[in-house]
Amino acid sequence: MGVSQDHLLPYARRADFHVGRATELSGRARLFYRCLEILPGLASWSTLIGVVLLSIYFPFFAAYFVIGFALYWLLKTAFLSYHLRHNWKRLRHHLSLDWQSLVGRFQYDHLTHVIVLPFYKEPQAVVEATLESLAHVRYNHKKLVVVLATEERAGKEAQAIARAMESKYGALFGTLLITTHPKDIEGELAGKGSNAAWAAEEVRTKVLDPQGIRYDHTIVSIFDIDTVLYPDYFNCLTWHFLTCRRPLKSSFQPVPVFNNNIWNAPAISRVVAMSSTFWEMVQQERPERMATFSSHSVSFQALYEVGYWQRNMVSEDSRIYWNLLMANDGQYDVVPLSYPVSMDANAAPTLWRTIGQIYRQHRRWTYGVENLCYIIYHFRHQHAISRWKRVTIALRQAEGYWSLVTNPIMLFILGWTPIFLGNYEFQQHVLSYNLPIIVRDLLILAMFGLIISSMISLTMIPPRPKEKGRWRYVVLALQWIMVPATMIIFSAIPGLDAQTRLMFGKYMGFWVTPKTRSLPSS
Repeated sequence: MGVSQDHLLPYARRADFHVGRATELSGRARLFYRCLEILPGLASWSTLIGVVLLSIYFPFFAAYFVIGFALYWLLKTAFLSYHLRHNWKRLRHHLSLDWQSLVGRFQYDHLTHVIVLPFYKEPQAVVEATLESLAHVRYNHKKLVVVLATEERAGKEAQAIARAMESKYGALFGTLLITTHPKDIEGELAGKGSNAAWAAEEVRTKVLDPQGIRYDHTIVSIFDIDTVLYPDYFNCLTWHFLTCRRPLKSSFQPVPVFNNNIWNAPAISRVVAMSSTFWEMVQQERPERMATFSSHSVSFQALYEVGYWQRNMVSEDSRIYWNLLMANDGQYDVVPLSYPVSMDANAAPTLWRTIGQIYRQHRRWTYGVENLCYIIYHFRHQHAISRWKRVTIALRQAEGYWSLVTNPIMLFILGWTPIFLGNYEFQQHVLSYNLPIIVRDLLILAMFGLIISSMISLTMIPPRPKEKGRWRYVVLALQWIMVPATMIIFSAIPGLDAQTRLMFGKYMGFWVTPKTRSLPSS
């Protein structure tokens, strides 16, 4: 089911526009792309090994480097905490607004919202909770086209769930379309991107074209199947679409709040989930650094002009932004909504399965480093984007993936290597005795950022279930002392794992995070 080249933007017609990995190219292009795949892992490993070697052969220099790095981390923590608090206030303000009245000042009846819900083998309770939230949004339901995007490889059970949902909710929306993405299509990677792209083309041929709905009057929102919407999401989205600088050249990013099952998820799951939410909140205050993540919205016209989401990608949710940026000659934005959507914290029936699932999920997320290869590769060709903008974006993305892996490890583990690996002269020097004290004091100051995180997190959880005692709030506050460990175990190490796999050409496939609502009490 291909998309006619005539509808693609000129740059999107390049044969290598949707390149996913070096093996899809040939000749010098393949060699160059392969070098780019090696670069992130090589940089991270060189940094970590370099700090160890520095501690052995130049312990004094290493000690001063560690102190400087700890000071940098303190300042960075203060900077991020400031942005977190600012976005928290903005998010609370947006939740308090009457978006229905605000959007009512404009003419918006011409707009149609397409909601794409890719799902695999998730239980019916998860799918139904999402559709139930759609049933209660404060928006004209007849302007909603809901797409249950199933997978052929999921078998008959997924089809049965889709038909049951169609029977229950089909009459409520303008259209409830069930699509079935065929398995084993050549050139595709089984996953969310290929499913969503298939569903989008089905919407075009079965809904938009037959009903004469214009592509530039259609807003597509793609949500994970566990996404529960707040009542004013579409009013908020419509308002931003109508008031932003270039609506057809923008993606719209809500804040993913992983709190659907927060009261029953293990503490480690809660901390990791809320940390992910906080990072996205910080990014909302720095839109120049943003790319789309997980749930997002975009005009159908923009999607159609680049051939939809990539079908050969693990990180299709962010790749679509880079596709759109390249195809539109750099004239493309991400508009932060500072409005939440609720999703599940990653949790399993047992603690060890939860730990394994969180690790695999974050390894998949950090495999987004594959986008850095795509960015640099196409910046070599896309001269319509200014050189300064290309260099700035590339360096910013490279630094982000490098610091994700190296900073936590250097801070909490390698910071002590000069003491244990340094020579006798260093070990007898006063700096050797003062180094752990200085680093400890700086890290203690940095830990005050966790107090802010703890306080904000308590305001973002659902109401306490009756069976949960009030003492749980104390647990929810104190659980943030786990952050140093979670940063290493669920951020740095899976990130290093992902970069190492890419470096050696051991390409990852798309891993579907299991969803369940039947968790043991925690």
